[in-house]
Amino acid sequence: MVRPGSVPLAWRNLVSNKSRLLRSAGGIGFAVLLMLMQLGFEQAFFESALVVIRGLDADIVLQSAHKYQFATRDPFPRAELDQARNVPGVASVRPLYADWFNFFWRSPADGKIFLVRAFGFDPDAPVFSFADVNAGRDKLKETNSVLVDRRARRFLGMDSGAAEAELNGVKVKIVGDFALGPDFQSDGTVVMSDRTFTSLLRGPAGNPSAVDVGVVKVRPGDDPAMVQQSLRKALPETIAVFTKPELIEFERNFQAAVSSAGPIFAMGTIVGFVVGMLISYQVTYTDLSDQLPQYATLKAMGYRTGYLLRVVFGQAAFNALAGWVPAMLLSILLYYLIGRLALLPLHMSAYVALVSLGLTLGMCLVSAALAVRRVITADPAEVF
Repeated sequence: MVRPGSVPLAWRNLVSNKSRLLRSAGGIGFAVLLMLMQLGFEQAFFESALVVIRGLDADIVLQSAHKYQFATRDPFPRAELDQARNVPGVASVRPLYADWFNFFWRSPADGKIFLVRAFGFDPDAPVFSFADVNAGRDKLKETNSVLVDRRARRFLGMDSGAAEAELNGVKVKIVGDFALGPDFQSDGTVVMSDRTFTSLLRGPAGNPSAVDVGVVKVRPGDDPAMVQQSLRKALPETIAVFTKPELIEFERNFQAAVSSAGPIFAMGTIVGFVVGMLISYQVTYTDLSDQLPQYATLKAMGYRTGYLLRVVFGQAAFNALAGWVPAMLLSILLYYLIGRLALLPLHMSAYVALVSLGLTLGMCLVSAALAVRRVITADPAEVF
């Protein structure tokens, strides 16, 4: 006797009742959508936090060893950059001034005041790889002139086309714009020369002899890892020396493990997984209860328990795919709409797709493992 394959039987079990299939796909898809939204927001959170670091025109980055997050001020003496310039293999070292909590922008649209992120650098020594910033850097040589982020949140009025605005109570001239976008911490960004930065940021915080980041370029042909080791030997222990990929990983680890947002998104994903497992268990248990006579008949015909288990787990996997596919398509649409409204880098990626698929298969297979005992213990004599 030729036995049918377990996958075709599992598929026939799944599609035998179309209304039940739709209900099952809807319930599982709801839980999958919860996980997809959490994973998407987590990814957007990380990407928005890393976009400035990615935009640094650097092979190696210097910052204070006490700086636990890129978006915090912990300046170090500018004299340390002079030491770094003398290290073999270093092509250039350029200072970057940055602040997230001391620049107050008055919207040219309605006059309301908002906190913004600010960066300052020498226009003759660019530190960013953003094309719009580099194209307008010569205009920053004029005192109190700034570039504004046209993708900033709209209530800041940076996209209004205004020629002037007010920053820290001082009138500034808007000489151009660039496209960066907000993150979960900053609503918008202004870029200016180092002279304007220190003049607007009065007091100790605006001390021009202290910088926030050293942007290091390595000479062509030299190994960045070797230059990094040389810099660590030449600079005091109070200066952290990262390659650009290392700084990105350092920031990502902080956001994932230390900041409040990373664990919140992770907990949201876990909640979605648990909800999905409960729904999947109910779906699988109901399906097995309805199909119990079929499984009992197969046992009476001599089919082994292993075959029946493959059928049950195959059906659970098909249930997972039936819920995952529509949830995936709906999430792509929601990513696009929310991303446009919130101005966040919310988009479907291979990482999110694969992780969500793995979690969906996992929750359905675990649920099947919990419910399959009903099939294993089924006695044909009692069923009939």
